[in-house]
Formats: sequence, C-alpha cells, structure tokens
Amino acid sequence: MARYEQYASPLDSADFAFRALTQGPEPLSVNGRRIGRGLPQRRIPLDELKRLLLRASTGPAVRDAAWQLLVRRARRDGPQWVVGTVGVAMPGLRRAAGRISRGYRGDTADIDAEVLTGFLTALRTIDVTRPSVVLRLCLAGYRAGAKLRYAEAAFASRRADADSSVPPPRPWGHPDFVLADAVAKNVITAGQAELIARTRLEDLELEDAARDLGISYPAAKMRRLRAEWKIADAIFSGKVSSSLFPGAA
Repeated sequence: MARYEQYASPLDSADFAFRALTQGPEPLSVNGRRIGRGLPQRRIPLDELKRLLLRASTGPAVRDAAWQLLVRRARRDGPQWVVGTVGVAMPGLRRAAGRISRGYRGDTADIDAEVLTGFLTALRTIDVTRPSVVLRLCLAGYRAGAKLRYAEAAFASRRADADSSVPPPRPWGHPDFVLADAVAKNVITAGQAELIARTRLEDLELEDAARDLGISYPAAKMRRLRAEWKIADAIFSGKVSSSLFPGAA
C-alpha cells in the first residue's frame, strides 16, 4: 500500500490497479493460442503481453489479433478487463498525455483524465476488424486530451471589452456534473463523490480528507480509487454519459 502513495493522476491510478491485477498466483492473463503464432502458446499474464506487444519483432497482424481479444474481453467480462486493457495500452496513453502536456501550465492530471476518458469511450465502439486497433484507441485518447488543452488555451486568450465581461463557460462538461450524474444513477455514493470532488477538484489534501472521515490515509486512497473506477466503468458501459466530460469523443 505504501507504494501507492506516489500515484496521483488518473493514469497513475490505472497503472497501479493494473499492476495489482497482474501480481500473485493468478494474474489476469490471456490464452496465447487464441491470438495465434508469434506469441507464446500458453497463458500470458497481461503485464508480459504488454512487453511482448511493444517488441519490434511482434508483427502488426499479431498485435491486432491481441488487441481484438483484449477489446472483446473488456466489453464482455467487466471492470477488471477494462483495467487490464488500459494497462496494456499504458505506454501509448502515456506518450499521448506527455505530448499534450508539453508546456502546459495547468494540472496535467486533467490532461491524463481526458486522455483516459477518450480511450474508454472509444473502447466501447471501435471497429476491431480494422487494422491498428491500439493506435486508433490511443489516438481517440489523444484527441480528447488535446481538445481540452486547446479549449482552455482559447478561453484564456479571450479578452473582454472594457465595458463588457466574458460570459461564463457553459456548465455542462464540468467534472462536478459527471459526479452528480454518477450519484443520481447509484454508481457511487454522495460521500464518494464528495471525496473525489474535494481532493481532485478542490484544494483539500487527501490526508486531511482521511482525517475528516476518520479513516487512514491508505484507506482513503483506496476508497477514492474504487469510486473512480466505478465511474470509469459506468462511462464505458454508457450508464454515465461521457459527453459530460469536456473533450470526450
């Protein structure tokens, strides 16, 4: 648990959850025989699969076959496979977020959140029969993150006339509305939404929030992580509208 304290952004949280799923005696894995020749013909833990798919010697046909399997498992078999799929794609998601965040003066966790949201949204509908599955998924994440950054830059560059004021940004798209939607649809509790809002969107340190709740700091971290993944799964399943997120595809 102590290792988790260094993780803060949504991509860090996703990576932490992925590592938890690929450790222990029964790591989340796929059957290499279902992917075909070019990968070991045995059960392949997803962390090993991630390394294999990054090798230059792994051909595009094998890579696409693996990603077709991952996407179908994510759609069919629940949140752990959504987390697993995100984890295998993490190098591409990190690259996308890193490119968008270059020179960004805001909170890069916001960029990470949009990249992840774009990826999860595309995961629901992407055509796996077309080539370059993971490239197209990560590109959807990149577009979502870039849309947020450029929207913020455009808003910041606006200047009001001396006798007029800049109209406020439209309320839809704010993360508060996503949290409210998730509570209304019983995805998370009002207390979980408040924990996320106060520690992600406001200035309250998680340590202070844990003290207010009367729980330990690691327990507060895990409570927030579980709630965030419930929201991610609800967006993936369509229960909570991803259109509430700025930049979502």
